[in-house]
Amino acid sequence: MANNLVIVESPTKVKSVKKFLGPNYTVLASNGHVRDLPKSSLGIDVEHDFEPKYITIRGKGELVASLKKAASKADKVYLATDPDREGEAISWHLSKALKLDPKKMRRITFNEITKSAVKASLKNARDIDMNLVNEQQARRCLDRMVGYEISPLLWKKIKRGLSAGRVQSVALRIIADREDEINSFIPKEYWTLDADLQVDGMKKPLTAHFYGKDGKKTELQSEEQVRQVLSDLEGESFRVEELKKGERTRKAPLPFTTSTLQQEASRTLNMSTYKTMQVAQQLYEGITLPKEGTVGLISYLRTDSTRISEEADLAARSYIAKQYGEAYSAAGNTANTNKNAQDAHEAIRPTDITRTPVSVKEHLTREQFRLYQLIWKRFTASRMTPARYETDSVKIKAGAYTFTAASSKVIFDGFLSVYAPEEDGKVRDDYLSGITESSSLKLLEFQQEQHFTQPPAHYTEATLVKTLEELGIGRPSTYAPTITTIIARHYVTREKKNLYMTELGEVVNDMMKQAFPSIVDVNFTANMEQLLDAVGDGIINWKTVVENFWPDLEASVQAAEKELDKVKIEDEVSDVICENCGRHMVVKYGPHGKFLACPGFPECRNTKPYQEKIGVSCPRCGGEILRKKTRKGRVYYGCEHYPECEFMSWQQPVSEKCPKCGGYMVIRGNRIACADKECGFVKNREDKD
Repeated sequence: MANNLVIVESPTKVKSVKKFLGPNYTVLASNGHVRDLPKSSLGIDVEHDFEPKYITIRGKGELVASLKKAASKADKVYLATDPDREGEAISWHLSKALKLDPKKMRRITFNEITKSAVKASLKNARDIDMNLVNEQQARRCLDRMVGYEISPLLWKKIKRGLSAGRVQSVALRIIADREDEINSFIPKEYWTLDADLQVDGMKKPLTAHFYGKDGKKTELQSEEQVRQVLSDLEGESFRVEELKKGERTRKAPLPFTTSTLQQEASRTLNMSTYKTMQVAQQLYEGITLPKEGTVGLISYLRTDSTRISEEADLAARSYIAKQYGEAYSAAGNTANTNKNAQDAHEAIRPTDITRTPVSVKEHLTREQFRLYQLIWKRFTASRMTPARYETDSVKIKAGAYTFTAASSKVIFDGFLSVYAPEEDGKVRDDYLSGITESSSLKLLEFQQEQHFTQPPAHYTEATLVKTLEELGIGRPSTYAPTITTIIARHYVTREKKNLYMTELGEVVNDMMKQAFPSIVDVNFTANMEQLLDAVGDGIINWKTVVENFWPDLEASVQAAEKELDKVKIEDEVSDVICENCGRHMVVKYGPHGKFLACPGFPECRNTKPYQEKIGVSCPRCGGEILRKKTRKGRVYYGCEHYPECEFMSWQQPVSEKCPKCGGYMVIRGNRIACADKECGFVKNREDKD
């Protein structure tokens, strides 16, 4: 009887795969990587062809020994690590660590943990793809170079254990640039004007929106303009000028990729990117179900493709026709709009569409159920026909001015019967169906309202993932760990989904921009990703990429060592007296930003929160304005007399009063603006430091 060994990554997969393969197969787990670069040194021989120095990961010696023993007894060894670049590298490392005989070693991959997929993988066993391995080696070496060369510099200059990363530093830069954009944003005033009209034969009034004058679109930017329009409309009658009826369709959504799953889970389930990937991994590796045992519920979760296999597509369309009717079943939308997509795997989908969320609910945790339901609904919807809407639009004339109104209603729900966000699938503004070109219109009243343009929104985890993907920064497997890292290191804080820069993050980002502009440059990093993809395609030698990257990095580090010494952050002596020993306390940097410490350390270990005065009086009580931080590290400005005085501002106030209204003003980028947006006063800053 044949004795075959199958090595998977996760112990969770062992039961599932063993059950599918039977008694002739032994299934063991590697628990991820077994070899890596050493933690104690760079681990790359830059003097000898940039050869990596891999060692067995500490604590995995016994595991490697047991795997080696099992491999020596096996007739064939199948390396069944995850079907991605990293999984390919783990298989290669296993082959080296276990000293496997190439003649009896084969690589197998399966996109889903089902009997058919696992059996099929054995029929398609292959050699290890060294192009993918080398791409992973290149990424690992570049990341190690950036981390091990720049992090000690940050440690030295900012005085605490900080770190930099090839992708994380760019993500931090993107968030910082958005913060700058928000802080420098100057609101602009605009107005809306609506006319409530009574239409013969209609119970509810019709609200028509101001469009413009003489058939041209006109923006109302001030109350004076609104008053002029109202004056011109006095005594004018309203009449229907044009009525249009039509129909529009809305295509079904594409099935999930890693990025879109993270975005939608954040938006609808309030799950972080890390939690989404953690739960999706559980669904992929397998859930124990009655009668079936442990089965994987979804296909592989790290993918940038919207492609679906023909088998899964046919099964889905058959299920939809049976459950919803033939009219709902259609060839699915699989167009991949991501120009950077590698298209290595299918989109994320249920392994069996007949395994509905309700049928497995009692065997899943709440998080598992909610995420599986989201994936199941999205995939099912992607195989369904478009939704159809009946649309009405009307142009209403009054003197020289035009008002418009539009409505729509669903006439065939299509995919919306399965996957309908709150704003979709409902009858919306269906009040035009009773209006005709001869309808009589009577003005009831005007509604006028002042508005101000809003700054760009703060990044959330979902929108940051979307931006990283659009810019070509990182790959599906890197989004979650990148965001998790910058939050864990207190460079960024998360409040109500929004991501904000902390004081520490600002210091690190400023230093990275000054000393390593290419490392934090979006275009440079995106181009590097394309070069690395080319390595995976076998077009470029991986060591060429590393060899070309190293000299510039080394030169930047050496220059920074000299230049940043000139701006080295020294301990700033404060006017706060240490109550324990009488010394003047000094300002120091810690992992969470600035704090006050006694210079008598270690004899005196007294520390205090740092309250930085900005030299501006509180506009409410006259006290000092302090630069403060929230518990999560976000900077704001508040009164020293808090809680008696509750003044606070997210933008830095200045001492100069607004010449227009007398209120306080704040810094917005290169300008100073009145804090009262209704006042709207703005001037250029004379001092831009």
